[in-house]
Amino acid sequence: MQLIDRFLPHGTHYDFIRYRWVAFCVTAVLILGSFTSIAVKGFNFGIDFAGGILVEAQSTTGPADLHAMRATLGHLGLGEVSLQEFGTTGRDVMIRVQRQDGDEKAQMSALTKVKASLGEGYTYRRVEIVGPKVGGELVRDGVWAVVLALAAIAMYVWFRFEWQFGVGALVSTFHDVITTFGLFSITGLEFNLTTVAAILTIAGYSVNDTVVEYDRVRENLRKFKSMSLYDLLNLAVNETLARTILTVSTVFVTVLALLFVGGEVLRGFSIAMLWGLIIGTFSSIYVAMPMLIYFNLRTGKAAEEAETAESAEGGPATP
Repeated sequence: MQLIDRFLPHGTHYDFIRYRWVAFCVTAVLILGSFTSIAVKGFNFGIDFAGGILVEAQSTTGPADLHAMRATLGHLGLGEVSLQEFGTTGRDVMIRVQRQDGDEKAQMSALTKVKASLGEGYTYRRVEIVGPKVGGELVRDGVWAVVLALAAIAMYVWFRFEWQFGVGALVSTFHDVITTFGLFSITGLEFNLTTVAAILTIAGYSVNDTVVEYDRVRENLRKFKSMSLYDLLNLAVNETLARTILTVSTVFVTVLALLFVGGEVLRGFSIAMLWGLIIGTFSSIYVAMPMLIYFNLRTGKAAEEAETAESAEGGPATP
């Protein structure tokens, strides 16, 4: 640990706040781009939300012949059927079949046709059937999970800090969440339940990073009462920079391992987490912190002068 600590920056004096308007422009482009893509293009919903049949098949006779499989399944009259090879052996294939009209029996009948047409040369490692009702309920629950998580985060920060910090934390967390939605919309990556789990994790991670920096700001407000807010924010970011780099880099390495060896099931989760780590660190420094300048956050000296003025006028002292 001491060896790692030697390579971390300590006692830095970088002027992060100087580039706040550049950062605000980047933030505006990301948010507007995300909203536009979501409104125009939408999401590539997975089986969890869109409904349908998902089968992970593994060839027992060598590498799977995707061309032959596509031709065979395409003649079953089941509508849209997509095949995707995954893994490193060339034997694993993920098959997606669109939701069939009718109840669960219709879905089971389609699944039986798929297995029968592929024959004896495959084993089935995973089968999921999601009906339209379940898919709709999962969409509703996913939306509620994200909304309630953001509301809980806002309330927590609001009670712990002054309102300026609460608004800043909420805006930066919203920025991270909406740009992650935008990433999946723009790239067409499959949006499923693991993506929702990743977004909730990103929200928690982002607000934790922001709270650490806000804690340092509040501490410095008491210690350096004559320092300007601009310098005080820079000081807080520089003082927590080593901690930020260490936390982000260790989590980043862990998520990279998930991406490369976690398999197809965790691919969307891993990509969302990697994006969340990058964009969450950016927003903590360049969205949450500079916003305090425009929220009339008083330094220690300004607060004391206001208390003195109110006492002289016979008014109530600010707590």
